[in-house]
Amino acid sequence: MPDKYMINFDSRELKQEDDEYIILGSGIAGLYTALAASEAGGSVTVLTKYNMMDTSTDKAQGGIAAALGDSDSPSLHREDTIVAGAGLCDDEAVSALVNEGPQRVKELIEMGAIFDSDSQGLALTREGAHSQRRILHASGDATGAEIQRVLTERVREKKIRVKENHYVVDLLVWNNTCYGVVAFDRDNDSLKIYRGKVVVLATGGLGRLFEFNTNPEIATGDGIAIAFRAGAEVMDMEFIQFHPTVLKLPGAPPFLISEAVRGEGAYLRNVDGLRFMPRYHDLQELAPRDIVVRAMLKEMATTGANKVYLDLAHLDPEVIKKRFPNITKTCATYGLDISVDPIPVAPAAHYMMGGVKTNLVGETSIKGLYACGEVACQGVHGANRLASNSLLDGLVFGGRIVDETRQFLKTYHPRRPEFACDWLLEPVKIDFGELRKKLEVLMGSKVGPVRSGQGLKESLNFFDSWGYLGRHSAENVEQMEVKNMLQVGELVAEAALARRESRGGHYRVDYPDNSRRWQKHIIFRR
Repeated sequence: MPDKYMINFDSRELKQEDDEYIILGSGIAGLYTALAASEAGGSVTVLTKYNMMDTSTDKAQGGIAAALGDSDSPSLHREDTIVAGAGLCDDEAVSALVNEGPQRVKELIEMGAIFDSDSQGLALTREGAHSQRRILHASGDATGAEIQRVLTERVREKKIRVKENHYVVDLLVWNNTCYGVVAFDRDNDSLKIYRGKVVVLATGGLGRLFEFNTNPEIATGDGIAIAFRAGAEVMDMEFIQFHPTVLKLPGAPPFLISEAVRGEGAYLRNVDGLRFMPRYHDLQELAPRDIVVRAMLKEMATTGANKVYLDLAHLDPEVIKKRFPNITKTCATYGLDISVDPIPVAPAAHYMMGGVKTNLVGETSIKGLYACGEVACQGVHGANRLASNSLLDGLVFGGRIVDETRQFLKTYHPRRPEFACDWLLEPVKIDFGELRKKLEVLMGSKVGPVRSGQGLKESLNFFDSWGYLGRHSAENVEQMEVKNMLQVGELVAEAALARRESRGGHYRVDYPDNSRRWQKHIIFRR
């Protein structure tokens, strides 16, 4: 397979380091797994693409869902998750999430995470498709930053080895067993081998494939791409969640307006000032995200606008400023007083429900390779993730990986095969920056929240036209990233074309209804 790797290399000529756990990524999934492994007595190395704090976790606003309220229960949380998942959730995975989640959140609190509270205890809020107030938040709308802070501090206290600016190029797999990774050390401009008994993908999502998105720079789908190249199964690649409310202002970068704003009572209005969600769903503004997105797009098409408005003017301005200080401050920099002025918003790519297929303990189809967090797909989110389940996902299944591997590591002594690639052609001289822009525009227009068979076929023609790049070595990290984006974009488009129905985050104008025959998963393996 000439495109199993992205570069020519020989492991015998490279510096090598060994550890029990090699964890790729430094968001909630990666750092919690690293801490759990260290607590269990494992030796751990974390490789992170840029700096340790540059993660999707750090940007998460709304909160983390857990059944901790007096009127709540794991069974209610389970029911809400399954309803949102539109018929494709794995029951056992959801049960693990909701039953183990509260204890994992309590562990965060014990580590020092400070969540907002009131006279009753934890201040729990409600978001779309939740039947109860079960969302914990921190500093109003900076929940992810608080979680990132605590986990980062604890990892540093544990003296867990963290290698920043390490871009993982490929997995080292022989006989369907993963023995480590080859990584590019950006600080020293060199390749290095990291060998591990357990390799954990916690690399996050793929939102940056789309021109309009909520994700940080790191989210280019690298983990899915390297796993697929190595022979791992990927699942549910067609299911991408588009967040309904992202700031849409000329000259302003996309900025997420948390679902919790609607949870606190904000209204969606079209450009004519008319509130429209009551016409689309009984839950109105708190309907599942895919329904809200399509309602917004329909209103935008009807009114000829590229946005709708989020209206908070009927809410208590002091409560809003206290509850959403970050959103208030950011919008103010663009001249918007959110207690008075409606916020212009539009949908943007936000979260990947699919990813590298795993079982209930995070194991992929490759022995020794595990995955958790947004890069992984164990079926917990189905076709549409329930709001604020993502941070919980990283905690629960990261912990399960360590529970599964801690005993096995004591007796596992992996072989040390060497790896090499010398068949790739010289790097091609094209403008990869321009190619990336074309890809981002294509994904937004052909593989976005509203899809058609014709548009998806056109996107696959685009990917076919660049397929020859797999035979050429990458010259630098920029090229590697774009090649990964092409690989993952093609998987998303191919799965979307195959699924001839509409369900959850996947909507086809030529197949607008869901079908009993499609209540199943699409799994790809090269």
